[in-house]
Amino acid sequence: FPRKPPVLDDEDLQVPYPELHGEYTKYVGRAEDAIIAMSSYRLHIKFKESVVNVPLQLIESVECRDMFQMHITCKDCKVIRCQFSTFEQCQEWLKRLSAAFRPPSQIEELFSFPFHAWCVEKEQHGDLCRPGDHVMSRFHNEVERMGFDTLNAWRVSEINNKYKLCSSYPQLLLVPAWITDKELENVAAFRSWKRIPAVVYRHQSTGAVIARCGQPEVSWWGWRNADDEHLVQSIARACAVDSSSCKGVSNGSFSHEYTNGADLSDVDFDSSMTNSSEVETLAIQPRKLLILDARSYAAAVANRAKGGGCECPEYYPNCEVVFMGMANIHSIRKSFQSLRFLCTQMPDPANWLSALESTKWLQHLSLLLKASLLVVNAVNRDHRPVLVHCSDGWDRTPQIVALAKVLLDPYYRTIEGFQVLVETEWLDFGHKFADRCGHGENAEDLNERCPVFLQWLDCVHQLQRQFPCSFEFNEAFLVKLVQHTYSCLFGTFLCNSRKEREDRHIQERTCSVWSLLRAANRSFKNMLYSSHSETVLHPVCHVRNLLLWTAVYLPSSSPTTPSDDSCAPYPAPGANPEDQPLGRRPKTRSFDNLPSACEVGNPLTSNRRSSDPSLNEKWQDHRRFLTLSNTPKRPSLSAFPPSTDLLHPVCNGDSPDLELSTPQWAARTNGERATLSRQVSLASCGSLTLHARGTCSHHRCLHLGFLGRPSFSPPEPPSARSHLDDDGLTLHTDAIQQRLRQIEAGHQLEVEALKRQVQELWSRLESHQASGMLRLNGDMGDEVTSFADSDFNLEPNCLSRCSTELFSEASWEQVDKQDTEVTRWYPDHLAAQCYGCERGFWLATRKHHCRNCGNVFCGSCCDQKIPVPSQQLFEPSRVCKSCYSNLQAPAPPLNIELDEPITASSN
Repeated sequence: FPRKPPVLDDEDLQVPYPELHGEYTKYVGRAEDAIIAMSSYRLHIKFKESVVNVPLQLIESVECRDMFQMHITCKDCKVIRCQFSTFEQCQEWLKRLSAAFRPPSQIEELFSFPFHAWCVEKEQHGDLCRPGDHVMSRFHNEVERMGFDTLNAWRVSEINNKYKLCSSYPQLLLVPAWITDKELENVAAFRSWKRIPAVVYRHQSTGAVIARCGQPEVSWWGWRNADDEHLVQSIARACAVDSSSCKGVSNGSFSHEYTNGADLSDVDFDSSMTNSSEVETLAIQPRKLLILDARSYAAAVANRAKGGGCECPEYYPNCEVVFMGMANIHSIRKSFQSLRFLCTQMPDPANWLSALESTKWLQHLSLLLKASLLVVNAVNRDHRPVLVHCSDGWDRTPQIVALAKVLLDPYYRTIEGFQVLVETEWLDFGHKFADRCGHGENAEDLNERCPVFLQWLDCVHQLQRQFPCSFEFNEAFLVKLVQHTYSCLFGTFLCNSRKEREDRHIQERTCSVWSLLRAANRSFKNMLYSSHSETVLHPVCHVRNLLLWTAVYLPSSSPTTPSDDSCAPYPAPGANPEDQPLGRRPKTRSFDNLPSACEVGNPLTSNRRSSDPSLNEKWQDHRRFLTLSNTPKRPSLSAFPPSTDLLHPVCNGDSPDLELSTPQWAARTNGERATLSRQVSLASCGSLTLHARGTCSHHRCLHLGFLGRPSFSPPEPPSARSHLDDDGLTLHTDAIQQRLRQIEAGHQLEVEALKRQVQELWSRLESHQASGMLRLNGDMGDEVTSFADSDFNLEPNCLSRCSTELFSEASWEQVDKQDTEVTRWYPDHLAAQCYGCERGFWLATRKHHCRNCGNVFCGSCCDQKIPVPSQQLFEPSRVCKSCYSNLQAPAPPLNIELDEPITASSN
């Protein structure tokens, strides 16, 4: 994979982005108001206020409009418009792009192969581009984790070893223990594409399972297969035999109006979610198996003309067939094209909501969620096994099964579990990524393309929005997964089946997308995640509760794309932070302009205003003068030169390992120590900029080795990579997650600061104690200073009440306990009588608080005024008679000694 020099339209142009390993820029030119460049991996257009960075395989079509405008349509709903000065320029770039994004004639033409080869050559860490062990050994780990009884109820069949039975199935299949391989071969002859019913999930509490398969080949002749009928019934029987099955639970069954091949309407769906199931006394009897057909009944019957069909309830006893009426790939593709057309209208249409409804995109999402929730209730509530299939079993079937597993099992809502889920349900069971995404060899058939996987990720995003604390990954994780489904930077989603990937050695010749989307990358962690959240999720599936995924379909309106100064993640250097509108300013303990505060060299504003009423003068003085003594001086972020080496890792060198637990403490350039609040604020902002990029030291091949610097172009300016992530694509930022990371970073830095202060305080007290012991041993006499053991028993919150005298070398004085107590005034409305004379108050009687004891007195009992030093009242203040007598200390006797006596003078 040799590199080639770029073709520059002007000699003064240069490559406007850092290249990845194995990437070389082909063309660099000028548009009317932008710099446009195309490499072997991406199309890069740098406008004045934004940057467009799109992988070539993400482009679906390119056309010329109005003679001078190039209109680029992407597979993930984005549309890019680029205006040229001349018609010849537009046609030239149209010709270049049309030849670049077309499906490859050979799979080795995709960029994932040179990218992996250069990564291995540059970093010598090719093994680090592999997925983790949890992905490699996922089948046996899942069987053990879900608690399958492989001794009595289930067995692992190797009938598909070397894919000799079904090329689109995995090699290991889980089936009932008494089903022989000969019976499985007979069943494969009856099922579409030989996709037999295989168990993929077991509920650990109820023992109910989820199985998937292809449609039965009934055809117009009404064929039957005894082995297939026996296998379907055996799945329900195996659940009853399973040693971990619950005993004496109800045998759920749906209403009979669904049984005879009727579609499930919205009203029927709502009622099925609320009505309880019938109760049967015999727990040993197999529960009624639910066969969920994703198609409508009309579509299932129409498939009989092509040799397909559906299960006849008369031939499958103890089974129930429900049709969900989900649309096929052609209807989904048409709906997505309507959505894309709507999202790219300029200007924003006035009838946006009605136009969005006409696309039916949210309706399709709602139906998919309802089908998955139906499976969840059957397995979790009714303890019934479920068999899911559509026509072929590789489009709507993985959508329903994978979404149901996300709802049922919290493990699949973690980063590790989600990786296992995608590998198992989508990759192992043969979703046709090459045909559906259009990056397969000679994949010119547009009728085979459909955003099936994108639609499923959209449903996961809807769940993530409804249950923000139940997912370990955030929205950026899903956005990256959408991008790399089409980007062909990784080999995870290449080819149509596991067999094709193994035949072409994809795993050995390409990197895995999970090496980027791994749990160690903090950029994809959800800061709100709680492992103790709901075990089973029950989302609201109605269309009115679903929202359009703006981060993918409308990126120009989300904070991920810097379309204007208000939403730019990194504004231009020198921008005035005070120019921001007042409405966007945070309140306390935050910055007026957080992005500009993170810029290198920008002075930081105070992180809390002095006019904040929640901060009294004492606490502000304490925060102003409290500094860390004996802290080693380290250079501040503003002391570094404006170079990209600090914020972004270089390709072949070592990048600074900036972890959250080891913060960079700031120091002023003139040698003066920064205050604690400034250090915390600076480190908090610095952590945002530095942690936005993956700093996983275990996988430097991708996190530190993605970017190679071109040898034929000068280094890029500091702002060249301000909007790009490690994979060379636009950096997706979530304002909520950023703020949570800042809060966490600031909290950890304050904890570290307090720990250092406690250690320093202990060392000072120990040194004073040691010096006192030395003086005692040296017969120092009255100069001995002793410390009691109780003096060293510091409370955990003592630092919050200490002042700067603790850190001085002056003498130590014991503070009177009364001086530290705050007077609590008795409320006026609760005082019914005078605290002194006990006369009742009425409308004409004034109430007076004693400034010393806080009790309420009448005017005759509280008519004295005297300073109260313990309450910081040095001017005469109203006190009661008893407090007045206590505060009136006798004057010390005057004792003056004169060196010479005073002589009286007489006239």
